[in-house]
Amino acid sequence: MKGIILYSLIILSLLSSCKTTNLFVDKNASNDPAALDSIFVANNKYEYQIRKDDKITISVWGQDEYSVGSTYGIYNSNEVYGKWLMVDAKGNIEIPKIGSLYVEKMTIVQLKEKLKKSFGEWIKIPIVDIKILNQEITVLGEVRDPQVIPVDKSRNTLLELIARCKGFEFYANTAYIKVFRQVGEDVHVANINLNKSGSMTAKNINLYPGDVVVVPSKKYKEFDKRISTIIPFTTALTSAAIFMSAF
Repeated sequence: MKGIILYSLIILSLLSSCKTTNLFVDKNASNDPAALDSIFVANNKYEYQIRKDDKITISVWGQDEYSVGSTYGIYNSNEVYGKWLMVDAKGNIEIPKIGSLYVEKMTIVQLKEKLKKSFGEWIKIPIVDIKILNQEITVLGEVRDPQVIPVDKSRNTLLELIARCKGFEFYANTAYIKVFRQVGEDVHVANINLNKSGSMTAKNINLYPGDVVVVPSKKYKEFDKRISTIIPFTTALTSAAIFMSAF
């Protein structure tokens, strides 16, 4: 009987020590939509700006010699096979016929217009299309399929990206979702509480290429994982207690 009491005390000590450390839950952080950093406020005029290390394809209709990874040609642009131009450390790309061109911080529309003007010296009415292959948003944590998601649009909503990850896991702490966004050298953080009543539009913020979403876990996830290994042990003790009480 003393052995059973000892085992029971061990179990109680294990249960009392089940603490989960979750680095992405900050209960002191404001997750009121009105308190969002202005960088996360909806901006209908937002356009992606080209960055260093971006992979760019250029398509010129009917002009394969001027194109790189053309979507108009027989073979579509494909990042795997290297059919793209890399923006170098100085913000330049090397374009057939034109040569070196500074493109960092240009929008796709601005680059397209620039190329139309340049190609217009040789082509009567150039039709130009630009695509950036590595526009991505990262979703980590308690979603069913965490992944780096390629996006073609400049603006994508938080719930849209969660849906592309097949939704939340059972232990997702949807009261403390974090969105990280780098602007220049600075990293801004949005704290989103999807559990709180109010305008869903204000909470379902726009995500831009380069954003990182982290969905933390509820504090009792680790507790549940540990208790699942303890339950068979406690069941054995219960059986032993019943067995001993029969005598």
